[in-house]
Amino acid sequence: MKIRGVLFDLDGTLLDQDGAVDDALRRWLPTLGVAPEPHVLARWHEIQERHLGAWRERRITFAEQRRRRLRDFLPEVGVAAAAPDLDHIFAGYLRCYQASWRAFDDADDALTAVAAAGLAVAVLTNGTTEQQNDKLARVGLAGRVGPVWTVDNLGVAKPDTGAFLGACARWGLPPAAVLSVGDRHDLDVLPARAAGLSAVLLDRHGTGPADEPHRVGSLRELTF
Repeated sequence: MKIRGVLFDLDGTLLDQDGAVDDALRRWLPTLGVAPEPHVLARWHEIQERHLGAWRERRITFAEQRRRRLRDFLPEVGVAAAAPDLDHIFAGYLRCYQASWRAFDDADDALTAVAAAGLAVAVLTNGTTEQQNDKLARVGLAGRVGPVWTVDNLGVAKPDTGAFLGACARWGLPPAAVLSVGDRHDLDVLPARAAGLSAVLLDRHGTGPADEPHRVGSLRELTF
């Protein structure tokens, strides 16, 4: 079936999520008296992914995953914090994170190419509706991506195939007419195909998997 719509992931695909997190940590950690050394940043990413995973599975709330991140991370970097202070501390990180949001420099070109091909565009993202729409607005993409589907409005998160099927149903397009584009093979590619969509892996750093035949190193390499 001919492709009629392109379903983009947001974080790591249109928006430089890892860069934003690292930039935020470099601004925020010194306010806590912590040097933003590479191993410290890497540890934050590990803890973040674990607790975001629990939230994606709907086992904890979005606010609770933030608190759990700090409960794990702060003692490791020698920062004492009482439970009532965790939300206030995280707010400091969040301000730095929001100030660091940037679209990848190939995002504009890709969206222009999709529009020129006469295809519909939407976003499927494992984030909250409020925050993900805020990201798109702040980086200047809000008016260019069409509907934005999140864990909040679908009730399930990638890699659940229900996230892809729910997005297609709300979009009014059959899965076979939709192309999923994202940077996570486990979240954006394999489950998309299992749901009946086509899928392309955005492999910016050449990390594979090596046997994935449908991948691009930049959004500019997408063809429609």
